[in-house]
Amino acid sequence: MKRKMFAEFLGTFWLVLGGCGSAVLAAGYPGLGIGFAGVALAFGLTVLTMAFAIGHISGCHLNPAVTIGLAVAGKFEKKEILPYIVSQVLGGFVGAFILFLIASGSPSFTLDVGFAVNGVGNLSPGGYTMGAGILCEVVLTMMFLFIILGATSKNAPKGFAPIAIGLALTLIHLISIPVTNTAVNPARSTAVALMVGGEALSQLWIFWVAPIAGAIIAGIVYKLVLDDKE
Repeated sequence: MKRKMFAEFLGTFWLVLGGCGSAVLAAGYPGLGIGFAGVALAFGLTVLTMAFAIGHISGCHLNPAVTIGLAVAGKFEKKEILPYIVSQVLGGFVGAFILFLIASGSPSFTLDVGFAVNGVGNLSPGGYTMGAGILCEVVLTMMFLFIILGATSKNAPKGFAPIAIGLALTLIHLISIPVTNTAVNPARSTAVALMVGGEALSQLWIFWVAPIAGAIIAGIVYKLVLDDKE
Protein backbone atom coordinates (compact mmCIF):
# COMPACT_ATOMS: atom_id res chain seq x y z
CA MET A 1 0.00 0.00 0.00
CA LYS A 2 2.85 2.42 0.71
CA ARG A 3 4.19 1.88 -2.82
CA LYS A 4 0.73 2.46 -4.25
CA MET A 5 0.19 5.62 -2.23
CA PHE A 6 3.55 7.07 -3.22
CA ALA A 7 2.88 6.21 -6.86
CA GLU A 8 -0.47 8.04 -6.72
CA PHE A 9 1.18 10.99 -4.95
CA LEU A 10 3.91 11.19 -7.58
CA GLY A 11 1.53 10.74 -10.49
CA THR A 12 -0.90 13.43 -9.35
CA PHE A 13 2.02 15.74 -8.62
CA TRP A 14 3.09 15.31 -12.25
CA LEU A 15 -0.43 15.80 -13.57
CA VAL A 16 -0.86 19.14 -11.78
CA LEU A 17 2.67 20.37 -12.45
CA GLY A 18 2.57 19.32 -16.10
CA GLY A 19 -1.04 20.07 -16.96
CA CYS A 20 -1.66 23.19 -14.90
CA GLY A 21 1.92 24.26 -15.48
CA SER A 22 1.33 24.33 -19.23
CA ALA A 23 -1.69 26.59 -18.66
CA VAL A 24 0.05 28.94 -16.23
CA LEU A 25 3.48 29.15 -17.83
CA ALA A 26 3.04 28.46 -21.53
CA ALA A 27 -0.57 28.92 -22.71
CA GLY A 28 -0.40 32.66 -23.19
CA TYR A 29 3.31 33.22 -23.59
CA PRO A 30 3.75 36.24 -25.89
CA GLY A 31 3.99 35.22 -29.51
CA LEU A 32 4.65 31.53 -28.80
CA GLY A 33 1.80 30.50 -26.50
CA ILE A 34 0.56 26.93 -26.80
CA GLY A 35 -3.10 27.91 -26.32
CA PHE A 36 -6.00 25.63 -25.37
CA ALA A 37 -4.85 22.84 -27.69
CA GLY A 38 -1.40 22.76 -26.11
CA VAL A 39 -2.82 22.67 -22.59
CA ALA A 40 -5.19 19.86 -23.56
CA LEU A 41 -2.30 17.86 -24.98
CA ALA A 42 -0.19 18.51 -21.88
CA PHE A 43 -2.85 17.08 -19.57
CA GLY A 44 -3.21 14.03 -21.80
CA LEU A 45 0.55 13.51 -21.87
CA THR A 46 0.84 13.63 -18.07
CA VAL A 47 -1.61 10.75 -17.75
CA LEU A 48 -0.17 8.81 -20.68
CA THR A 49 3.40 9.01 -19.38
CA MET A 50 2.47 8.19 -15.79
CA ALA A 51 0.24 5.31 -16.85
CA PHE A 52 3.30 3.65 -18.37
CA ALA A 53 5.48 4.60 -15.39
CA ILE A 54 3.25 3.65 -12.43
CA GLY A 55 0.27 1.83 -13.91
CA HIS A 56 1.73 -1.51 -12.87
CA ILE A 57 2.10 -0.25 -9.28
CA SER A 58 -1.10 1.61 -8.44
CA GLY A 59 -3.19 1.53 -11.58
CA CYS A 60 -2.40 5.22 -12.14
CA HIS A 61 -5.74 6.69 -11.05
CA LEU A 62 -4.44 10.20 -10.20
CA ASN A 63 -8.04 11.23 -9.64
CA PRO A 64 -10.52 10.63 -6.77
CA ALA A 65 -13.39 10.34 -9.26
CA VAL A 66 -11.55 7.57 -11.13
CA THR A 67 -10.82 5.73 -7.89
CA ILE A 68 -14.46 5.89 -6.81
CA GLY A 69 -15.80 4.99 -10.26
CA LEU A 70 -13.56 1.93 -10.48
CA ALA A 71 -14.68 0.83 -7.02
CA VAL A 72 -18.36 1.19 -7.99
CA ALA A 73 -17.70 -0.90 -11.11
CA GLY A 74 -16.14 -3.60 -8.94
CA LYS A 75 -12.64 -3.07 -10.34
CA PHE A 76 -11.01 -1.65 -7.20
CA GLU A 77 -10.95 -2.51 -3.50
CA LYS A 78 -13.22 -0.16 -1.54
CA LYS A 79 -10.91 -0.27 1.49
CA GLU A 80 -8.21 1.44 -0.58
CA ILE A 81 -10.36 4.40 -1.68
CA LEU A 82 -9.44 6.76 1.17
CA PRO A 83 -5.65 6.19 1.07
CA TYR A 84 -5.68 6.75 -2.69
CA ILE A 85 -7.68 9.97 -2.45
CA VAL A 86 -5.47 11.37 0.32
CA SER A 87 -2.35 10.60 -1.72
CA GLN A 88 -3.85 12.20 -4.84
CA VAL A 89 -4.87 15.41 -3.07
CA LEU A 90 -1.49 15.76 -1.34
CA GLY A 91 0.42 15.08 -4.57
CA GLY A 92 -1.70 17.61 -6.44
CA PHE A 93 -1.16 20.28 -3.79
CA VAL A 94 2.62 19.81 -3.83
CA GLY A 95 2.53 20.08 -7.62
CA ALA A 96 0.55 23.34 -7.38
CA PHE A 97 2.95 24.71 -4.77
CA ILE A 98 6.01 23.95 -6.92
CA LEU A 99 4.23 25.55 -9.87
CA PHE A 100 3.56 28.65 -7.77
CA LEU A 101 7.25 28.91 -6.85
CA ILE A 102 8.26 28.64 -10.50
CA ALA A 103 5.61 31.08 -11.75
CA SER A 104 6.57 33.58 -9.05
CA GLY A 105 9.92 33.94 -10.78
CA SER A 106 8.22 36.11 -13.40
CA PRO A 107 7.65 39.77 -12.43
CA SER A 108 4.33 39.74 -14.30
CA PHE A 109 2.85 36.81 -12.37
CA THR A 110 0.00 37.42 -9.95
CA LEU A 111 -1.78 34.57 -8.22
CA ASP A 112 -5.22 36.18 -8.43
CA VAL A 113 -5.13 36.46 -12.24
CA GLY A 114 -5.52 32.86 -13.30
CA PHE A 115 -3.74 29.85 -11.87
CA ALA A 116 -5.54 27.23 -13.93
CA VAL A 117 -8.44 27.29 -11.46
CA ASN A 118 -11.69 25.57 -12.32
CA GLY A 119 -14.86 27.57 -12.12
CA VAL A 120 -18.17 28.71 -13.52
CA GLY A 121 -19.61 32.17 -13.98
CA ASN A 122 -16.84 34.70 -13.38
CA LEU A 123 -14.22 31.93 -13.22
CA SER A 124 -15.31 30.21 -16.43
CA PRO A 125 -13.11 31.17 -19.41
CA GLY A 126 -16.27 31.49 -21.50
CA GLY A 127 -18.54 32.79 -18.74
CA TYR A 128 -20.63 29.60 -18.66
CA THR A 129 -23.34 29.14 -16.05
CA MET A 130 -23.20 26.76 -13.09
CA GLY A 131 -25.75 24.46 -14.71
CA ALA A 132 -23.72 24.19 -17.90
CA GLY A 133 -20.53 23.61 -15.94
CA ILE A 134 -22.03 20.88 -13.78
CA LEU A 135 -23.55 19.08 -16.77
CA CYS A 136 -20.25 19.28 -18.65
CA GLU A 137 -18.26 17.85 -15.74
CA VAL A 138 -20.72 15.04 -15.06
CA VAL A 139 -20.96 13.88 -18.68
CA LEU A 140 -17.25 14.17 -19.52
CA THR A 141 -16.15 12.38 -16.36
CA MET A 142 -18.70 9.66 -17.08
CA MET A 143 -17.26 9.16 -20.56
CA PHE A 144 -13.71 9.23 -19.18
CA LEU A 145 -14.57 6.36 -16.84
CA PHE A 146 -16.20 4.36 -19.62
CA ILE A 147 -12.99 4.69 -21.63
CA ILE A 148 -10.80 3.74 -18.66
CA LEU A 149 -12.94 0.71 -17.80
CA GLY A 150 -13.06 -0.49 -21.40
CA ALA A 151 -9.40 0.16 -22.21
CA THR A 152 -8.20 -1.68 -19.10
CA SER A 153 -10.48 -4.67 -19.59
CA LYS A 154 -8.65 -7.98 -19.80
CA ASN A 155 -10.20 -8.52 -23.21
CA ALA A 156 -9.04 -5.16 -24.60
CA PRO A 157 -5.91 -4.93 -26.81
CA LYS A 158 -2.89 -5.28 -24.55
CA GLY A 159 -0.54 -2.38 -23.87
CA PHE A 160 -2.65 0.36 -25.44
CA ALA A 161 -4.70 1.49 -22.44
CA PRO A 162 -2.40 4.43 -21.51
CA ILE A 163 -2.65 5.80 -25.04
CA ALA A 164 -6.45 5.57 -25.12
CA ILE A 165 -6.78 7.14 -21.68
CA GLY A 166 -4.28 9.92 -22.37
CA LEU A 167 -5.95 10.82 -25.66
CA ALA A 168 -9.37 10.71 -23.97
CA LEU A 169 -8.21 13.29 -21.42
CA THR A 170 -6.81 15.42 -24.22
CA LEU A 171 -10.17 15.35 -26.02
CA ILE A 172 -12.01 16.17 -22.80
CA HIS A 173 -9.86 19.26 -22.35
CA LEU A 174 -10.35 20.32 -25.97
CA ILE A 175 -14.11 20.24 -25.33
CA SER A 176 -14.36 21.80 -21.90
CA ILE A 177 -11.53 24.26 -21.22
CA PRO A 178 -13.81 27.14 -22.28
CA VAL A 179 -16.58 25.90 -19.98
CA THR A 180 -14.92 25.15 -16.62
CA ASN A 181 -11.20 25.17 -17.43
CA THR A 182 -11.70 21.39 -17.32
CA ALA A 183 -11.66 19.61 -14.00
CA VAL A 184 -12.96 16.01 -14.23
CA ASN A 185 -10.55 15.54 -11.32
CA PRO A 186 -11.25 16.76 -7.76
CA ALA A 187 -7.58 16.48 -6.75
CA ARG A 188 -6.46 18.75 -9.59
CA SER A 189 -9.22 21.26 -8.75
CA THR A 190 -8.41 21.24 -5.03
CA ALA A 191 -4.69 21.74 -5.59
CA VAL A 192 -5.02 25.07 -7.38
CA ALA A 193 -8.10 26.28 -5.46
CA LEU A 194 -6.21 25.97 -2.17
CA MET A 195 -3.45 28.15 -3.58
CA VAL A 196 -5.78 30.83 -4.96
CA GLY A 197 -8.55 30.81 -2.32
CA GLY A 198 -11.50 33.18 -2.56
CA GLU A 199 -14.14 32.38 -5.18
CA ALA A 200 -12.12 29.45 -6.52
CA LEU A 201 -12.36 27.81 -3.11
CA SER A 202 -16.06 28.63 -2.72
CA GLN A 203 -16.82 26.88 -6.02
CA LEU A 204 -14.65 23.85 -5.27
CA TRP A 205 -17.63 21.73 -4.17
CA ILE A 206 -18.84 21.68 -7.79
CA PHE A 207 -15.63 20.01 -8.90
CA TRP A 208 -15.95 17.28 -6.31
CA VAL A 209 -19.66 16.57 -6.66
CA ALA A 210 -19.99 16.68 -10.47
CA PRO A 211 -16.98 14.49 -11.42
CA ILE A 212 -17.74 11.93 -8.71
CA ALA A 213 -21.40 11.80 -9.80
CA GLY A 214 -20.31 11.16 -13.38
CA ALA A 215 -17.88 8.47 -12.29
CA ILE A 216 -20.51 6.69 -10.17
CA ILE A 217 -22.96 6.70 -13.09
CA ALA A 218 -20.30 5.20 -15.35
CA GLY A 219 -19.36 2.58 -12.75
CA ILE A 220 -22.96 1.46 -12.31
CA VAL A 221 -23.78 1.38 -16.02
CA TYR A 222 -20.57 -0.43 -16.92
CA LYS A 223 -21.12 -3.07 -14.25
CA LEU A 224 -24.74 -3.68 -15.28
CA VAL A 225 -24.48 -3.39 -19.06
CA LEU A 226 -20.94 -3.47 -20.45
CA ASP A 227 -18.92 -5.66 -18.11
CA ASP A 228 -18.07 -9.00 -19.72
CA LYS A 229 -17.78 -10.69 -16.30
CA GLU A 230 -14.09 -11.37 -16.64
